[in-house]
Amino acid sequence: MDLRIFTEPQQGADYDTLLKVARATEELGFDAFFRSDHYLRMGAGDGLPGPTDAWITLAGLARETERIRLGTLMTAGTFRLPGVLAIQVAQVDRMSGGRIELGLGAGWFEEEHRAYGIPFPKERFGRLEEQLEIVTGLWGTEPGTTFSYEGEHYRLTDSPALPKPAQARVPVIVGGHGARRTPRLAARFADEFNIPFASPEETERQFRRVRDAVAEAGRPADALVYSNALVVCVGKDDAEVARRAAAIGRDVAELKANGLAGSPAEVVDKIGRYGALGSTRIYLQVLDLDDPDHLELISAQVQTQLG
Repeated sequence: MDLRIFTEPQQGADYDTLLKVARATEELGFDAFFRSDHYLRMGAGDGLPGPTDAWITLAGLARETERIRLGTLMTAGTFRLPGVLAIQVAQVDRMSGGRIELGLGAGWFEEEHRAYGIPFPKERFGRLEEQLEIVTGLWGTEPGTTFSYEGEHYRLTDSPALPKPAQARVPVIVGGHGARRTPRLAARFADEFNIPFASPEETERQFRRVRDAVAEAGRPADALVYSNALVVCVGKDDAEVARRAAAIGRDVAELKANGLAGSPAEVVDKIGRYGALGSTRIYLQVLDLDDPDHLELISAQVQTQLG
């Protein structure tokens, strides 16, 4: 089971804080550092010092880390034109020596679009499909040839389709809870399917839908990695769990029901339930980025038990 650290910087984190967490991620043996792609805080807190841009952050981390993989859950399709996004991701992949992964979603948080003057189209899923076609098409175009595309939302004419990523294929992550269109997109474009904040029961249903879509698309059954994203709150004892839950404004019982919370043994046991459903990767949503002891505990007493 791969464990990845997943952060939500829009809640209040500058680049230096993210760098500390990314370096701890690397030093403590986790597989990857991922971040959200949002420009406005959600829920409680003041959001200070303000948002950071996902791909600018990852470009910096690409030069200041050596081993861990880096990526987004999920880049908002509404924030970037697909041709520009293909260039950005390819460049950062080269800066990292081939350690980038792209999670790409339709975008959903309308309020942040209003706050920063970003258009929020009514029809976003069709745009996402075209974005996936364009980004993967640009990367897959042979050097010396051009890429053209004409869709309902985007048109590209004789693009040189440069630069190319360092990796032969940048892993693409598609995710969500949608019952029909999401599995179809994952089967067509994804290297990984991720379901965020889902119970084991919800996970089982959605994984089955995606596997069925993969089979219908004629891809091998094991063509995709299946993963979960879950909030994490681990403590050596009940008091420490309660302290960490309070720090992120959450209830312990709710966290145990909907995330990975409790003692290391409890968390290992629940991760095992997801593993039994076919999940081989867990994104640990770490909401308090000023608690390095939390990551150390997870590394020492959870990760070591998962093999």
